[in-house]
Amino acid sequence: MISEIDLRARRDRFGKKINRDHSTLLAFGLPLATILLGSLAPVLPLIPAGPVLPPLGYLMFLAWRLLRPGLLPPWIGLPLGAFDDLFSGQPFGCAILLWSATMLGLEAIETRFPWRGFWQDWAMGSALIAGYLCLSALLAGPGVDITRVALVLPQLLLSLLLFPILGRLAAMFDRVRLLRVKVLR
Repeated sequence: MISEIDLRARRDRFGKKINRDHSTLLAFGLPLATILLGSLAPVLPLIPAGPVLPPLGYLMFLAWRLLRPGLLPPWIGLPLGAFDDLFSGQPFGCAILLWSATMLGLEAIETRFPWRGFWQDWAMGSALIAGYLCLSALLAGPGVDITRVALVLPQLLLSLLLFPILGRLAAMFDRVRLLRVKVLR
């Protein structure tokens, strides 16, 4: 006959995997929180001589979108871009336009080419980052000046090197996001 202590030990051993569900706060809030924290990077007390700090909010946005294509809805570029515009120093509407265009472009590419790998994601992300930085440099001030784009090269190189690292960081946060939490009923 099995004693009550043995039953309790068995239940505790296997009971931690029963009655678990994904936390909705983690599932939907963590990607948005990491993107918003990345957009707050220009608030850091760094004073460089030129544009060196990569657009961390946009990089996290791209990393999450390429990691989990269906996680962010297509309209999310507008509110996230507006938040980024408030802290980036760009003219208001620049990130709204570019983030929304990125979402629409990624949706169009993904419906045409649903299969992807690391190299395709990195190439697509690199092209989008380069386009984002060049267009935001051209939209930052009056007149179109090609020398303004040349000033962005250090920022572009740092962004391209940092993008796979932020992709891995988003993958780590994705594992945390999908942790199962005990549901209290």
